[in-house]
Amino acid sequence: MKLPFFTQLEPAKNVLIAGAGGGFDVFAGLPLYFWLRSQGKTVHLANWSFSELSFCEDKPLPQLSVVRGNTSGSSEYFPEKYLAQWLESEGHDTPVHALQPGGVRPVRAVYEWLAAALRFDTLILIDGGTDILMRGDECGLGTPQEDIASLAAAHSLPADIRKFVVCLGLGVDAYHGVCHAHFLENAAALSAIGGHLGTWSLLWEMPEAQKYAAAVEFVHGCMPRRSSIVNGSIVNAVKGLFGDVHTTTRTQGSRLFINPLMSQFWAFDLDSMARKNRYLDRIQTTDTYSELTFRISNYHNQQKLRPWMDIPI
Repeated sequence: MKLPFFTQLEPAKNVLIAGAGGGFDVFAGLPLYFWLRSQGKTVHLANWSFSELSFCEDKPLPQLSVVRGNTSGSSEYFPEKYLAQWLESEGHDTPVHALQPGGVRPVRAVYEWLAAALRFDTLILIDGGTDILMRGDECGLGTPQEDIASLAAAHSLPADIRKFVVCLGLGVDAYHGVCHAHFLENAAALSAIGGHLGTWSLLWEMPEAQKYAAAVEFVHGCMPRRSSIVNGSIVNAVKGLFGDVHTTTRTQGSRLFINPLMSQFWAFDLDSMARKNRYLDRIQTTDTYSELTFRISNYHNQQKLRPWMDIPI
């Protein structure tokens, strides 16, 4: 009863876990980070960043900063720095490689640099939420720019690198207009071609889950006005909370539905997902974030969209 995702991870020795969608996405990969390290593997971290990175001292590329616990930057919003601080306090000297927003070309250059510098044999692209599966003809794409640029850049890496997409937080994208029936339809399409590699629950009894929650809560304490709605919701689901549960004033006035589906990991073959995406070829030559946004919007506006569907359960 072993999941294909874990079977395919067994030969990995050097792994990069990269947050695909910006902000706090890399945090959703922390349970895998701790588990992989417990298996004796080397694990690196990267994240598409919304932080102000101009003050960072270590910049191997103009669009890439290596963030450590003592890196200079804003005290109000810098999740990568506070995560590095927490990891250091736990005895893990793991910097977070922070990518600046941009089009596919600069993001691809970052991933090529990371592949050469870190020499990883396995890449896990992590999405806090599930909108990375939106392929272009859905009634709502969520916030696709970061996810799809990351997917395109990772897809271009050499074929001998194992590449996965892992999602955590089913349901959190409802706020951004994602139809989760379309997520399930897209996951089924990947299952049909062998691209769905397994789904499993993150449980509070797991040490990796408790460390993930501790990291999220530490960083929330450092940035109380800029806490992560996505990761806060996932942690609540892992703890067994249910319904309209709020942990931050940022969600006041909205109705949440915290539930066990939010604490499930979904793993997919990255190249299979990239081939299913209908507009990846349209964004390959983008240089700026605004150009990326325009091309995605232009493509979406020209499509016959799948209508909204309620999940009949």
